[in-house]
Amino acid sequence: MDCADAYRLGSFWAEALDAPLNEDDRPGDPEALVAAAGITLLFITVPDKKTVKNRVHFDLQPKDRTRDAEVERLLALGATLVADRRNPDGTGWVTLADVEGNEFCVERSAAERVA
Repeated sequence: MDCADAYRLGSFWAEALDAPLNEDDRPGDPEALVAAAGITLLFITVPDKKTVKNRVHFDLQPKDRTRDAEVERLLALGATLVADRRNPDGTGWVTLADVEGNEFCVERSAAERVA
């Protein structure tokens, strides 16, 4: 993912995904790598500013917490609320933006879908 600060964005996503940031990555590095179960994300610092909607859009489905608990956790990490699409019956999702404004959604957990 192109970004303004690879270390900062990589650190956010490492926390968001409960995955480690590569041990060699340091503030100011032009790249940062996050490896989680089944996925590897590479963040690359580029001089261009984000000007349009991001091309990659993640949908996160928490495994060990509720959607609402996950939203609160991500907000505490520095995400911002973009749109709250939760419904009174418990369905729906929340759209957040990461620390560089890239939007992503948080869906209900599998357990919440069964309940």
